[in-house]
Amino acid sequence: MLDNIRIIMVNTFHPGNIGAAARALKNMGLSQLWLVDPIEFPHAEAESRAAGAKDLLDNAVVVKTVEEAIADCQLVIGTSARQRSFDQPLMDAEAAAAMMVDEARSGQIAILFGRETMGLTNEEMLLCNRHLYIDANEDYPVLNIAQAIQLVTYELRRAARGAKAVAEPAPYPRQGEITLFYEHLEKVLRRTGFIIPQHEGRVMEKLRRYFNRTRPEKAELGMLRGILTSVEEVLEREKH
Repeated sequence: MLDNIRIIMVNTFHPGNIGAAARALKNMGLSQLWLVDPIEFPHAEAESRAAGAKDLLDNAVVVKTVEEAIADCQLVIGTSARQRSFDQPLMDAEAAAAMMVDEARSGQIAILFGRETMGLTNEEMLLCNRHLYIDANEDYPVLNIAQAIQLVTYELRRAARGAKAVAEPAPYPRQGEITLFYEHLEKVLRRTGFIIPQHEGRVMEKLRRYFNRTRPEKAELGMLRGILTSVEEVLEREKH
């Protein structure tokens, strides 16, 4: 199950943190390290801090965007010490780890860790299904990124060791499929006039938040796409 969980570090500034994160992953039995647009990598300090986990550095996947990193994942969890203004389900590390391990039976899972100075942006958090926080001192809750990864991977290992065999869960769509659905939805809403160019507001942002929170299963997403296609067919017939 842990093999299906990827740790994604976004725009990491200090190469030593990448090496320390690789070591944390190997300590806890995880193998997938993804790096989104790192400032300096590869780097000698990353190798030095990785100690016996250089193989994870050598196999790290480097991509340009978060969207690339999560495209084939069915569950995306963003980490942040800050409360956000939008309504996103909030989970502590223990509960989030149990959820990730359970769903890792049937697909790829991603957990995002943001920049050392500012964490994940609101736009990146909006790509996530859940918001993970680490229960720390309220007066100073901000952890070093490698420490945060160590704590979360520890909880993942605990959850995996305590996991019981269960029936295969319902399949969820991958993030790439969800993106195509959002594009289709926006196209239809514009054609029907629900979204007005002069007064767009935050319709799509709110709909993305809703669907990321409720997480339709793969079959349900197919039904929603079918409804959108049916609306498009009616609009085409009315044109003639």
